[in-house]
Amino acid sequence: MENISAEQAGQMNFTLPHDVVTLPSGGVFYKTKKKSVKIGYLTAADENTLANVANTGNIKEGIILNLVRSKLYETDIKPEELLEGDIEAIMIFLRNTSFGPEYNVTINDTETGKPFPTTIVLDELNIKKPQVNPDNDGTFTTTLPKSGATIKLKLLSFGESLELEKMADGYPQGRIPPRVTWKLMKHIVELNGSSDRNQISIFVDTMPIMDSKYIRKFLSENEPRLDLTKTILAPSGNKVDVTITFGVEFFRPFF
Repeated sequence: MENISAEQAGQMNFTLPHDVVTLPSGGVFYKTKKKSVKIGYLTAADENTLANVANTGNIKEGIILNLVRSKLYETDIKPEELLEGDIEAIMIFLRNTSFGPEYNVTINDTETGKPFPTTIVLDELNIKKPQVNPDNDGTFTTTLPKSGATIKLKLLSFGESLELEKMADGYPQGRIPPRVTWKLMKHIVELNGSSDRNQISIFVDTMPIMDSKYIRKFLSENEPRLDLTKTILAPSGNKVDVTITFGVEFFRPFF
């Protein structure tokens, strides 16, 4: 039988058991405007990938991308094009439908320093709605507080975030990769009405820190995604915030 890619497998398997996952973004940032996507269930074959995660004790974003690629039963949208928040929603679905919504973790009581077990119910996670509605093209227009420049910002796709990570991994050893300016260059698509990349690059390199921090805060507040932080009551009575991550522990029940 001819070998097929994970992406081809995902697009061919419309007849396999699947469900519809609502995207936190509501599809407003995509050309398709799809508010939901068809996602297949994890299978016994997928345990090979998850077992490798268990053996290495490490999960890279590329593994998440390949997993979603093989389960995304859509022909007009690729996982690389999805926002990170939408990828997270799909990962929550895959885990819930494979093992159940209970996520058991051990955290430390901030009062006593002692660890205690707790359970987070993943299907009770709420969606964080943007505080500002995007423009029709899926970008945000805002004015920077220090420079006064008017800029258009776009949210990064999961694929673009992966690209930045690969750039950082390939950076010369001993040198610090300029992650902040790289991300700003991706986020800013227009400066004072101009989309000239050279002009934007010069602006980014000389941007006041106040403006840089404002952009990060603005995007964090307006990127639609699941709220992955839950507040837990510790044995001491103190409240402890727990943030769900998609590392090895997230997949631990499969092992």
